[in-house]
Amino acid sequence: MTAHSLARIVAEELAIVGITPFSGIRRWGRPRQTIWSLTLAGFGVRHYASGRKVYILQTMMAGRVRTVTIGNAALLTNAQATDVAKRILLRAQTGDNPADTAQRIRSSPRFDVFLEEFWQKVAIQWKPSTIASHDISRRKYLDNAFPGRFVDEITQAEVLKWFKRVTDRGGPGAGNRCFELVRAMFNRAESWGYREECSNPCRGIRPNRKRKFQCFLSVEELARFGAVLEELKQDFPMQATALLVITLTGCRKSEILGLTWGEVKGRRLLLHDSKTGPRTVWVGEEVRALLDALPRHKAHDQIFWHDKTTQFRSSVEHHFYHARKAAGLPHVRLHDLRHSFASHAAAMSETLPMIGKLLGHARIGSTARYAHLDDGQVVAAAEKVGELLDGWSG
Repeated sequence: MTAHSLARIVAEELAIVGITPFSGIRRWGRPRQTIWSLTLAGFGVRHYASGRKVYILQTMMAGRVRTVTIGNAALLTNAQATDVAKRILLRAQTGDNPADTAQRIRSSPRFDVFLEEFWQKVAIQWKPSTIASHDISRRKYLDNAFPGRFVDEITQAEVLKWFKRVTDRGGPGAGNRCFELVRAMFNRAESWGYREECSNPCRGIRPNRKRKFQCFLSVEELARFGAVLEELKQDFPMQATALLVITLTGCRKSEILGLTWGEVKGRRLLLHDSKTGPRTVWVGEEVRALLDALPRHKAHDQIFWHDKTTQFRSSVEHHFYHARKAAGLPHVRLHDLRHSFASHAAAMSETLPMIGKLLGHARIGSTARYAHLDDGQVVAAAEKVGELLDGWSG
């Protein structure tokens, strides 16, 4: 332990009693005398020629006697100074060295610098669709999350304030997604030595409650929605067809919007970048006919594209909001089309394993049960659900 380490202990202990280290002390000239305590070895009051008095403490460190100034006697009572001295001695004698902690924690970067390092080291492990999603979250909610703050300084209160701000701006879902990302970042900060172990400021913060309500469109509601999409297809064939395919297959939005012609094999969609990993989706004749009617791009293999903008995903969402409003379904989410596909499959007495197969669920307990299903059964199930939902698109 060094003299600097001991000075840090003094500063920490003085802070407990609300005293700034060495406040009110200046060079007094040669000390007149030091009166040592009879009850606490090493503790005393040093009297200066000017009449000022300061509390001091002497202790052995690394074979040498070290003397530290505790504080001005005009600011500290004898009882306060004695209590501080006892705690300093205890920490020094038990080897509690603030310098050791500082050495264990590397020089902690600012959050924006750490964010860039995290992205460079961790993003390479993510799927392309995950990178695209997280890039949006970073741009909207992370780049300026904790401006000017160092990683080891960020507190739970600051994270909570940021979490509320994200939730207010982007909704509970966006808040939860960003919160999980930030929690993972602080876990990395600990493992990389930027924070002490078990100091993640996200601990104790509860994510937003998930929405329990799920909307399932009835056949009549699907008919209204389908009629609107048929009209939309005249002016925006790509966007309308994408929404129709999502509805008729129960696929996730990201799975359909990222679809390429190389992944279409007859009546199968070979999804390489699905949320649950590569999977095969069997489709009915209606879906294949919708895809075949689309024009192909000369420069790339993407099925869904738009010449006027690269932001095709945003364009599809915009037209979905228009379609749901026109169909009198203002509260329906795009993901509810997937729920509706599953609910109609269940209404037709399809088994849970079959529905899971159709939707591409990947729970460990269910995956084994999917394995024995024959592809012909899956095709037949897709056909039946497709025919039911296609009544309004034909």
